[in-house]
Amino acid sequence: MERYYQKEIECASRDEIRSLQSRRLVEQVRFVWDNVPYYRHKMEAQGVTPDDIKGIEDISKLPFLKKDDLRDSYPDGLRGVPAKECVRIHSTSGTTGKRVVAYYTKDDIELWNDCVARALVAADISDEDVVQVCYGYGLFTGGLGLHGGAEKLGCMVLPMSSGSTERQLQFMVDLKSTVLCCTPSYAAYLSETINETGLRDKIHLRRGIFGAEAWSDDMRASIESSLGIKAHDIYGLTELSGPGVAYECSAQKGMHINEDHFLAEIIDPETGKSLPLGSKGELVITSLTKKGFPLLRYRTRDICILSEEKCSCGRTFVKMSRPMGRSDDMLIVKGVNVFPSQIETVLIQQGYSSNYQIIVDRKNNSDTLDVMIEMTSENFSDNLGKITAQEKSLVSELKAMLGIYANVHLVAPKSIVRSEGKAVRVIDRRKI
Repeated sequence: MERYYQKEIECASRDEIRSLQSRRLVEQVRFVWDNVPYYRHKMEAQGVTPDDIKGIEDISKLPFLKKDDLRDSYPDGLRGVPAKECVRIHSTSGTTGKRVVAYYTKDDIELWNDCVARALVAADISDEDVVQVCYGYGLFTGGLGLHGGAEKLGCMVLPMSSGSTERQLQFMVDLKSTVLCCTPSYAAYLSETINETGLRDKIHLRRGIFGAEAWSDDMRASIESSLGIKAHDIYGLTELSGPGVAYECSAQKGMHINEDHFLAEIIDPETGKSLPLGSKGELVITSLTKKGFPLLRYRTRDICILSEEKCSCGRTFVKMSRPMGRSDDMLIVKGVNVFPSQIETVLIQQGYSSNYQIIVDRKNNSDTLDVMIEMTSENFSDNLGKITAQEKSLVSELKAMLGIYANVHLVAPKSIVRSEGKAVRVIDRRKI
């Protein structure tokens, strides 16, 4: 376990970290120039060569990579090594176009597993733990990512994947799972089921590793309280290596980015201009060590803040805030920027379920915003007048948060379809 708390790296001085990043960036840029013609052509179009990159201070000279680039280069235009050197691929869903196929060499997998193992140690997980992985296995990175890291740490791993909730709970009780790995929305669903079926006193969970979708601090508090655990965030993208790009330590005040493998920037999502630490903007990440799919300046579309504030855990890696939404998922309703996380915060603060849906439509050339909110068994009532009063109160709270009017609809418990993977929070009918 000590191997995955690398004090000389995770607690190095900022100057030492920057020096390591600079050296690896120079090497990676040269590698990509020599092996990835697609990106070399982008560099040439911008008048940049590897000789122009002396260190991380020159990162802004490099062109961005966007999701469209990954689709345009499908299936292997951004692969950095011959196919015979790749041992695995992962892929995005492809719901908005061609799939993105990310390639991994054997060394890439080993480094990824190391990053995840490091994240688990930061969450006080050891080889004494039983880790139940409920992320989907297969092309999605969540299942195999957490599995590999936990196995490398020496944990007993239950490769449950998503779904089959009855079986999930049976194994959780019988095999005494101590760590739950899944999306926050599925954790909330499992929590609800555990409490409804009277299994709360029969589970042994103490930690949760949740990621793959946005969630609020209020949702975290709700899950922690209902399951009796400490819930940790983990961050990653299929394009970069899946979970383990960044991880939350015991302080739970931001996620440390594995800076020996990833270089992070914040930019203005509209102009592409680099922003200083502490600014809210779009996260851009450069992979410093991956060879199968070596992305430089990849625009994640995640909105967050980077900070070098000293952490009580002793780690000096820069921290990123939990993503506050995605610049491409952000809703513009009546000219106002709306993030689902804002709505979720209001609902949980008012004691409502984290299971909700946002429906955006356009009627008579004007946008409409409807929020379907599932009531809990505690606040459910058949009294229409009372529900109407509750809806009016939520309309007021949401308007204060969003700045625009939203139609609120309180619905009965269990009436919104549960998600065992990523929750479908937004239905934008304007695009249909």
